[in-house]
Amino acid sequence: MEEKVRQFLKGKFGDAVLSEDNFRGDQSFFITAESLFPICEALQDNDEIDVKYLADITAVDWQGHESDTNGRFEIVYNLYSLSHCYRFFLRIRLSESNPSIRSITDLWAGANWMEREIYDMFGITFEGHPDLTRILTPDGFEGHPLRKDFPITYEQPVFNWNKDNPTEVIK
Repeated sequence: MEEKVRQFLKGKFGDAVLSEDNFRGDQSFFITAESLFPICEALQDNDEIDVKYLADITAVDWQGHESDTNGRFEIVYNLYSLSHCYRFFLRIRLSESNPSIRSITDLWAGANWMEREIYDMFGITFEGHPDLTRILTPDGFEGHPLRKDFPITYEQPVFNWNKDNPTEVIK
């Protein structure tokens, strides 16, 4: 299956595939940000590879690391073919000045909450997302806690929904 995925991506999207990595049996393709949506759409439509499951989306802040010259942020899409029991990753580097990429919620509805989490924790925006709002931190929260430049001693705002009556139960 590894060779089949490689041939499909390099055959249809040759210029968009920047490099490939295989670490401990996990196949990863570094691709351009512009090619993410067309590649995911083509993977879904291809019955031979049969990628119908988006297992996860996560991000990494590479600030201060030697590889941050490729872009400070990295988005990792964990894709899985249920019929072939095969997992691989699409990885995209984004610059610090414009950490933005197209949303894939049109392809996988489950991407909605994953993209919102990344937005909240890293400040990476997803263009075309139906509801890009905070999901883990309160509305008044300033900054993005998983960025490496986020102050460690930062005091979080008070969660005051029941400040006046702490025994009240949410119904």
